Amino acid sequence: MNFKNKIVWITGASSGIGKALSIILFQQGAKVILSARSREKLYDLKQKLKGNPLDIHILPLDLEQKETLSQKAEEAWKIYGKIDILFNCGGISQRSLALETTTATEEKIMNTNYWGTVLLSKAVVAKMVNQQSGHIVVISSLVGKFGTQYRSSYSASKHALHGYFDSLRNEVYQHGIAISIICPGFIRTDITLNSVTGDGSLYNKMDKNQEEGLSALDCATQILKAVEDKKEEVLIGKKEKFGVLIKRFFPTYFSKMIRKRDVI
Repeated sequence: MNFKNKIVWITGASSGIGKALSIILFQQGAKVILSARSREKLYDLKQKLKGNPLDIHILPLDLEQKETLSQKAEEAWKIYGKIDILFNCGGISQRSLALETTTATEEKIMNTNYWGTVLLSKAVVAKMVNQQSGHIVVISSLVGKFGTQYRSSYSASKHALHGYFDSLRNEVYQHGIAISIICPGFIRTDITLNSVTGDGSLYNKMDKNQEEGLSALDCATQILKAVEDKKEEVLIGKKEKFGVLIKRFFPTYFSKMIRKRDVI
């Protein structure tokens, strides 16, 4: 993989898949813009990355604050005068039954995962059109392809990303802009710890399936290979990724199977 001198903006860079991508891309010589809510965690990551500090820029943002994202895109673009690849890794997950989840919590999930990703990407794509090149990478999930219990709003937010970015891909293809949707399964990150429950409080537990999943670095490596090959959609994980095929060809069997599974 060759990302040397590419200008890359990564949201959700302070942990998990976003952090792993940041490490690998910087090691490969990319110039990285790191974004997440926590300025402190971003600076901790910057201190650990060894290389030219001018090739690392910190730009804190909160995807839930929709009204700030257009300006954040302007600030990111001005750092190097362009952006080659935007990795949308920021987001939150859910661990609660639909009937026990407040509307405020559902809105928080949708605002962060869907609207935050869409509005930020839309602002960047508008500039990529002018330069006639660019690549938008959207981190979805396997539950963006099917739904499971305890993930209703999270799954909805990821399903919505597929509809939006599949459409956008067709609209901007003629401008030399690629869009890749990445669907990870169980990846060993803190996503379950930071998931929200029905009332919006933190779940603060590590799921067994997540703990036994792929490492974030393995996942990031597969993502970068998919980006290099300009894949439109990629499934990443262990045996859980075959759920997409089972759902497609044997939907009734899949529904019976998933109801019996411990998805937490």
